[in-house]
Amino acid sequence: MTLNLRKLLLLTFMLVCCSPAVFCQAVISPLELTYKQVDTVQLGLKIFYPPGHKKGEHHPTIVFFFGGGWNGGSVSQFEPHALHFAAKNMITVLVDYRVKTKHNTSPFECVKDAKSAIRYLRQHAEALGIDANKIVASGGSAGGHLAAACFTNESLNESSDDLTISSKPNALVLFNPVIDNGKDGYGFERVGENYVTFSPIHNIQKGFPPTIFFLGTKDKLIPVATAEMFKKKIEQVGGRCELFLSEDQPHGFFNKEPFLSETIAKTDVFLLSLNYIK
Repeated sequence: MTLNLRKLLLLTFMLVCCSPAVFCQAVISPLELTYKQVDTVQLGLKIFYPPGHKKGEHHPTIVFFFGGGWNGGSVSQFEPHALHFAAKNMITVLVDYRVKTKHNTSPFECVKDAKSAIRYLRQHAEALGIDANKIVASGGSAGGHLAAACFTNESLNESSDDLTISSKPNALVLFNPVIDNGKDGYGFERVGENYVTFSPIHNIQKGFPPTIFFLGTKDKLIPVATAEMFKKKIEQVGGRCELFLSEDQPHGFFNKEPFLSETIAKTDVFLLSLNYIK
């Protein structure tokens, strides 16, 4: 996303949704917190509040994990989404997590961090104004994997986490997510036989949260057939999965227009059906 487009989004958000005072608090200066420290590494959250948020209110919350193959990426990827859904009366959270290029970590640490972030938000829900029973996990590519794995993965947990606090989201918004880490899927060479517990599609269970899934039909990393099987497995256990396919679009298509607006609009409808947005 270009700098000019970011500025336009910020200005539109301010003019349509906010008074100047609220704009400065909600957009220019989001609440920044450290949710976890590992050795000398501090991992942070950027939390955006709805316009006019008042102390004592509790809002549905959507948590975004950036993509980058568990190797890199930036929390700024989902800033347009964070601004949009904050305007829709949700608390929105951008999560930083450890990646290979910065911290020399594996995909397993990424999952641990994602689960730690959800637990932190639940643990501090009262102080942060979060409805702990309405937490949505979202992400793109490897970030989509993390969002889903917060529900499907039972085995990877940071030793410092309070495991009595659930890391499982109440709904999922997935943008071309990595859901199959099996021998024919993405990332098997890095996770090996641990795919049995690491791979979301291999760990779908009853109670799976309502899910919306966006994918381009020309995605070379996530086949359409894999997405369709994911949807089928969720429905077989009584769950809900809405799959939207964008014709002839590659991996990461949702980051650019017109697909950025289109996927956000469809997410609006999905979240409205759950009574998570106004």
